[in-house]
Amino acid sequence: MLRKDFIHGFAAGDWESAKAEAKEIMISRARVRGMIPYSELANNIRSIRLGAHDQRFFHFLGEISQEEDAAGRGLLTVLVVHRSGDMQPGPGFYELAKLLGRDTTDLLRCWIEELHRVHAVWGK
Repeated sequence: MLRKDFIHGFAAGDWESAKAEAKEIMISRARVRGMIPYSELANNIRSIRLGAHDQRFFHFLGEISQEEDAAGRGLLTVLVVHRSGDMQPGPGFYELAKLLGRDTTDLLRCWIEELHRVHAVWGK
């Protein structure tokens, strides 16, 4: 039997508190037109412990982006990027973006457009 009071092994209230924490962290970065590495975001969430490579973290980020997009504020997790290398979001971001109707034929353009959208909302 699936218990609704737990999400991905965490108490539902803790999961929701962690999402609120993560949103505040990302919004503070968006206000200064910044970004944040996956590891830094994961390390700054106190309500639950999730590693930057934990599959549950990717579900967590997906939920946040879906909620923010439904509220008309874009995919907030566009700000969460690799610390080195391409310094862009991972493939899960682009999969979700496509599911939510974004044009992902050019991943760089998709990322930049969404980044501008989120920065415009929060950078006011």
